[in-house]
Amino acid sequence: MRTSTLSNVLAGLAVAQGIAAADKLKWLGINLSVAEFGQGTYPGTWGKDFYFPDATAVSTLISEGYNIFRVAFSMERLVLDSPDGTLSDAYLANLTETVNHITESGSYAILDPHNFGRYNDEVITDTGAFGKFWTTVADAFKSNENVLFDTNNEYHDMDQDLVLQLNQAAIDAIRGAGATSQYILAEGNSWSGAHAWNVTNDNLSQLSDPSGKLIYEMHQYLDSDNSGTSDACVSGTVGVDRLVGATEWLRENGALGILGEFAGGPNDDCRAAVEGLLEHLQENSDVWQGALWWAAGPWWADYFFSFEPPSGTGYSYYNDLLKSYAP
Repeated sequence: MRTSTLSNVLAGLAVAQGIAAADKLKWLGINLSVAEFGQGTYPGTWGKDFYFPDATAVSTLISEGYNIFRVAFSMERLVLDSPDGTLSDAYLANLTETVNHITESGSYAILDPHNFGRYNDEVITDTGAFGKFWTTVADAFKSNENVLFDTNNEYHDMDQDLVLQLNQAAIDAIRGAGATSQYILAEGNSWSGAHAWNVTNDNLSQLSDPSGKLIYEMHQYLDSDNSGTSDACVSGTVGVDRLVGATEWLRENGALGILGEFAGGPNDDCRAAVEGLLEHLQENSDVWQGALWWAAGPWWADYFFSFEPPSGTGYSYYNDLLKSYAP
């Protein structure tokens, strides 16, 4: 397709979906990570193995202009014994309280089953059971227009066709449950890395959403192995360097993307890389809809990416930069 034709298609799509015009991101926000803690200990004990995000901290972030929050949770705690198992009313109640606190302010909440394509550490291969899980979740949240559904966090080391089929099963189940107006975020293999998306996840262009509200969610860290386990960044330009291929893929496929996780350490190289990354997203906001920092949460203590107000390391070092890109 010619560039001029593709631009017209994307412009029409943006108008149809209510997406922000070029040069302005629709969403900028923060991951909320604590309800998925205690991995491997299920269902676990509230207050010991896991917790839920602090409402005061979330309100602080909302007041500073952040308008989207990705709420990590465990599949094993929400549905017991198997992906199509019995719903835990108590865990759902806590999750719903967090989501409602976010959305009642007019902000958006991403439901993030933080499971890496696995349940009890075993790769999910039963697309029917995975679909039933999503029917359960979508049924609980389909009336909330400000909820987005993230099919699963960071599929990795999985058969590529299986990743495609799991994503499609989630889409079909969510829409089949009556959640027809909310966005769905499809993640990819190889930890959903933006740096390798165009060579690893090209088959995900085959995904089909009858509501036309599908967004591809990618993640990108800036250390030597793209893992986010180091506070060192490869260079001051690595943020842009690792997004270019993904940006091209989105545009070539007439698709939309969101950077569901990114972060950098508290140092000059990383600050330059993070600023470059945000500039690139904003300059290409016809395809990139937003970005979310990893992560806030009351149990992150002195973690070098912590965006928990008022004193998290990432919050203290990056809040002034990030909120300047808020919609």
